[in-house]
Amino acid sequence: MTPLAGRGVGIGWRPEISGFVAQLPGLRFAEVVAESVHAHGDLPAGLGELRARGVAVVPHGVKLSLGGAEPVDPARVAHLASCAERLQAPLVSEHIAFVRAGGVEAGHLLPVPRTREAVDAIVANVRRTQQDLDVPLALEPIAALFDWPDAELTEAEFLTELLDRTDALLLLDIANVYANARNRGESPTDLLDRLPLDRIAYVHVAGGAEHDGLYHDTHTDATPPEVLDLLTALCDRCTPPAVMLERDGHYPPADALLKELDAIADAAGLARVT
Repeated sequence: MTPLAGRGVGIGWRPEISGFVAQLPGLRFAEVVAESVHAHGDLPAGLGELRARGVAVVPHGVKLSLGGAEPVDPARVAHLASCAERLQAPLVSEHIAFVRAGGVEAGHLLPVPRTREAVDAIVANVRRTQQDLDVPLALEPIAALFDWPDAELTEAEFLTELLDRTDALLLLDIANVYANARNRGESPTDLLDRLPLDRIAYVHVAGGAEHDGLYHDTHTDATPPEVLDLLTALCDRCTPPAVMLERDGHYPPADALLKELDAIADAAGLARVT
């Protein structure tokens, strides 16, 4: 059984919507960007109150750079572990991506080449991270606007080998699956049929928009019907432990956010949080 089993529909906690999140009566889990939680001092206002209500709060890292050729920074790993401890988190998550190289910060999650050399580098970094964690680690494949040439593995093969060699869990962002398939001209359900869905820790859902012929995973737009349909297709294949909405900026009024959460719950066949 995965750590978030039965937690239902959640939402990404952000300071701008902390009051809204605090008022969701059926909320049982939330996610917080790990880098927004300081190692010392008080937790951001609202997170402690969620924990006191029994809401599971998952730290979600964005700057470890697990996909980099360089070893992960021990200080960043220690910070992620500290977040998990302070929040009494059942697990933590990070991206299969790199954000820096040669001391240069990209400021963005960048895709890794699907090569065996890249697999070896990521496995080494994941294992380094796991050594300092007391809870499971879930890995999230990102939405990529390009693929590196000369891939040696399909996306499903790449992800499956990473999970098998690290014993990590899978954070499946269904919006990323949709974005990548649309931009590549592929079928998103083909990927679902080839992934180890039994390794899912939880599922992300988010909105996006098309620009210059490419679909961008913006997190600032409402979840489109196509992503909700894909969520339903996923739930026809497995029972995700938990599903959560990501919104980052351009926050709509509370009633619109509630409708979006309800639509996600309905698409996944889960209880509403309202």
